Amino acid sequence: MSIGKIIQMVGLLVAVVTALVTIPQAALLIALLGLVGGYYIAADDRILFLVATVALVTVAGSLGGIPAVGMHLTSILSNMGALFSAAAVAVILVMTYERMTQ
Repeated sequence: MSIGKIIQMVGLLVAVVTALVTIPQAALLIALLGLVGGYYIAADDRILFLVATVALVTVAGSLGGIPAVGMHLTSILSNMGALFSAAAVAVILVMTYERMTQ
């Protein structure tokens, strides 16, 4: 398993855990894991990842109406949206760098 996959899995785990448990500096941790994880996204998957990020951020708050679990699902998806958004920044920077150096 590559270091990129490990970082991405840790990022998802932190996004889920911080939705259920209060962790100091969780937003910073999610942002850092997103930035590093985004660097390792394969070139073939970048555009699909950016589209998935936009979709996730768009629908993140839509599950709040579900009784008992809606609040937790919304929190999980919001944290995942933050993780994916940070990764999207890294993907955009990497794509820009690659275009400028070709």
